[in-house]
Amino acid sequence: MTEYLAVDGGALAYEVTGTGPLVVLAHGMGDSRAAYRAVVPELAAAGYRVAAVDLRGCGESSVDWPAWSRTAIAGDLLALVRHLGGPAVLVGHSVSGGAATIAAAREPGVISAVVELAPFTRAQSVRLGDLRVKRFRQGMLRLLGTGLFGSLPLWRSYLDVAYPGVKPADWDERLGRVDSLLREPGRMKAVRGMGRSTPADAGAQLGNVRCPVLVVMGTLDPDWADPHAEGAAIVEALPPGLGRLEMIDGAGHYPHDQFPDRVTALVLGFLGEKAARG
Repeated sequence: MTEYLAVDGGALAYEVTGTGPLVVLAHGMGDSRAAYRAVVPELAAAGYRVAAVDLRGCGESSVDWPAWSRTAIAGDLLALVRHLGGPAVLVGHSVSGGAATIAAAREPGVISAVVELAPFTRAQSVRLGDLRVKRFRQGMLRLLGTGLFGSLPLWRSYLDVAYPGVKPADWDERLGRVDSLLREPGRMKAVRGMGRSTPADAGAQLGNVRCPVLVVMGTLDPDWADPHAEGAAIVEALPPGLGRLEMIDGAGHYPHDQFPDRVTALVLGFLGEKAARG
């Protein structure tokens, strides 16, 4: 059942499944909480209270917002955790991976652990050699075109590159849902706004995080020429001993949708280790 939380600037749509310790799932740009449709039941069955949220401007959340930065998104996520009675484990994909970093650094008493899935958490730079990597070149051009022109066909073309090989069983339905949402007035504005935002605010907070962090990257993620190097750099920027990187072979930019069982197993293992540490 969809519920709504009024925050400064608009209203966030979310739904809660299960009982137990709180886990909040935040998706990436151009998406909705449906991205976690295969993950939520597994986490709930494992004994967690799972809140899947639509980011500002996305899904069923309201569309008119004053800012699209990771810092702004982090404020939304913290508001939701406080509303639901945290602390919480925060799972963030792509843009919301960076937001999760900021949330954890800002309020360590509210966020007990972070999982970053294919996160944009550091300022990015493109080297000439990166452009020789075909999947990176294809993904970057489609993302740039989407941002510049607000083009839904280019976004769909990007998604095809971002899901290399394995597609979810409900792929056609998934694309139809994405199409339907992004055709709603104001939704593409959110995509363009998030796409233009810089991850520098998240990168600046990596050293201030005090909770355990799991970074999950796909080996075929088109958003980086070297996904492993990007994930390793995030872990390296965290305080010593807090971060861990896991790679999923064959996954693109949406490992939780391509390989939900593997991602869920990694998350549950990580949460089990966190619980054992007390």
